[in-house]
Amino acid sequence: MALRPQRTFRRRQVESSDSDGDGAEERSAEEPAKAGGGAEGAGRPRGARGARGRVWASSRRSPGAASREDRGAESRKADLSSDEEEGTHPLLESKDDQSPSSSSSSSLEEKEVSPIVKIPDAAFIQAARRKRELARTPRDYISLDVNHPSTTSDSKRSSEEDPESDPDDHEKRILFAPKPQTLRQRMAEETSIGNEEASEESQEDENEDIWEQQQMRKAVKITEGQNIDLSHSSKSQTVKKFDTSISFPPVNLEIIKKQLNNRLTLLQESHRSHQREYEKYVQDIKSSKTAIQNLENTSDQTLNYKFYKGMKTYVENITDCLNEKIISIEELESSTYTLLLKRSEALLKRRQDELKCKAEPSANGTLAVDEKDQRTLEELEAGRMQRRQTRVLTGSCAHQEGTSSEDELSPAEMTDFQKRQGDILQDCKRVFEDVHDDFCNVQNILLKFQQWREKFPDSYYEAFVGFCLPKLLSPLIRVQLLDWNPLKIDSMHLNKMPWFTAITEFMDSSTEDPRKDGSDKKILSAVINKTVVPRLTDFAETIWDPLSTSQTTSLTVHCRVVFEESASENEVSKSKQDLLKAVVARMKKSIEDDVFIPLYPKSSEEGRLSPYLKFQERQFCGALKLFRNILLWNGLLPDDTLQELGLGKLLNRYLIIALANNAFLGPDVVKKCSQIAACLPEKWFENSAMRTSIPQLENFVQFLLQSARKLSTGEFRNEVNEIILILVKVKALNQAESFIEEHHLDPLTPPITGV
Repeated sequence: MALRPQRTFRRRQVESSDSDGDGAEERSAEEPAKAGGGAEGAGRPRGARGARGRVWASSRRSPGAASREDRGAESRKADLSSDEEEGTHPLLESKDDQSPSSSSSSSLEEKEVSPIVKIPDAAFIQAARRKRELARTPRDYISLDVNHPSTTSDSKRSSEEDPESDPDDHEKRILFAPKPQTLRQRMAEETSIGNEEASEESQEDENEDIWEQQQMRKAVKITEGQNIDLSHSSKSQTVKKFDTSISFPPVNLEIIKKQLNNRLTLLQESHRSHQREYEKYVQDIKSSKTAIQNLENTSDQTLNYKFYKGMKTYVENITDCLNEKIISIEELESSTYTLLLKRSEALLKRRQDELKCKAEPSANGTLAVDEKDQRTLEELEAGRMQRRQTRVLTGSCAHQEGTSSEDELSPAEMTDFQKRQGDILQDCKRVFEDVHDDFCNVQNILLKFQQWREKFPDSYYEAFVGFCLPKLLSPLIRVQLLDWNPLKIDSMHLNKMPWFTAITEFMDSSTEDPRKDGSDKKILSAVINKTVVPRLTDFAETIWDPLSTSQTTSLTVHCRVVFEESASENEVSKSKQDLLKAVVARMKKSIEDDVFIPLYPKSSEEGRLSPYLKFQERQFCGALKLFRNILLWNGLLPDDTLQELGLGKLLNRYLIIALANNAFLGPDVVKKCSQIAACLPEKWFENSAMRTSIPQLENFVQFLLQSARKLSTGEFRNEVNEIILILVKVKALNQAESFIEEHHLDPLTPPITGV
């Protein structure tokens, strides 16, 4: 195949004719695409070579190139017209001589113009070279690529121009064997294939060289274009700089001076601000160095930190310890409460059984006692006989029947009670046996907080330690109160307990500022309200027996101590109100359940030694003892409450009626009236202006006057004088004077003056 002459490119002038102009515009629009297309600009052979070039070029186009052909044509025409006006076409080049084949192929290529030219990279070039090498090597296998003779160049062009119109794989016809050919056809085919391969190899080498030269030329042109632009801009700037035709405004020295002064002022202000910042930083550095030196020279801060950290750890440890032990403490409290409650219920049941047995007489005049309750009566009588013998041995012969508490247990019951109580106390000792004294001893704990108060009083009061200590000490105090029974006459007083003494010393050592809240002075009262008062309330509500003088006396003593310690408070706390309510409720229940004075007919009272009279006498003495025990709460309960319970519910309803129904009026009745008057609180009659007694004692005064009139007719002058003294004591002065004048009695010495 003859070598094609080298193509030369020259600048084409735009002709004046419209048709020629249109052709020039089309050619000028095509040539940039040829320059970017590589081998397309050098002309392509027909057949496979032309198709291969178009496939490669289409692969270089952007995916949206085909869809943008219409828009690209208009833009290209606009660009070309602008170039024509300037008279320069730097990128338009054409060949001097072209073969008919190249002209025909170029005419087809004019329709395909890629608006975007992409330069292949080194990897793509290497892949093309590899493909050529593989094509040159002899093949030792049968290729599956079959050329269809029926395909034409027009179909190839159309398929290459519109790659999306290719049939799908399932629409293509697959030929599994070539058609039979004649000998002449096979010889012609072999000859054409050999020539075609040779021409194809040479054409590919030529196209590759031309393409490489075009790429290098483009790169050189781009660089030169940039240099030209830069030089052009610099020349324009130079021209502007040295252009003498430009007229500048006249120079004014005042304006220049003003601008320089403004600039100088701004710089001075900036300098001053920087100077202030510098001085501030220098001062900060000095203060930091001083603080570091002070911390290095002294160790007080380190010691303070260690102390606070130690106190924090100590409080956390003691809190964890008490939280763990509080469950055991509550269980022991419940066991103690259950044991005492069981004993109290047993004594109350025995008393109720005796009342049931002796409440009504039988038809034959004896007490109605069945066999079931006989054993209970025998046990009670045996206990009374034992107490009489004890009183005889001790010389207490003035004891009255019915005034004893009768709270003794049988030997078996007493043994069982003591054994269970001992087990509880042993468990109580084992609660804190694994705890150090600093965490379970009240005095040691208070010493820790006393050190804090002495060293750092400000932080101590700011932490409100005085309000937290009662709650912290409560579990420890409850353990010490497990063995404390406020109903026993020989129980330890609160002010003698170790925790009471330790708290008192802690309060006395406090030298707090009067401006403080004074929380340390309220620690003891807070501990009592939080720990002691609830325990007293439990005893008074269910375990306390108001008929027992010893229990009532012991309970009132402890309650007075509690109330005295909290006397500084302005109002009674809620726990104390609950205690008083429990006391009042228990006394009301005792009056309703335990007081019973039978009123037998005259036929039953044949003698003083009759069983009816003995039972009545015993019940009266029990009611009188309850009256005395109720009035022991004087000063603790309000006067209105005591007068309602003692005078209204007990004296007027039971005692006076029983005295009035007594068939044997004499010294014994006067003695009982004297005992009633002795129980009355003196503060009820402290008013010297009183001439009549309080309203609740009106029935008692009338009974005294009736008894005095009856005894004045006989030989009971001393008893009458005793009654008059009782009237004077209860401030019934008007009634006493009227009785003396009525019976012409001698005036009393000293005379009745109101005291």
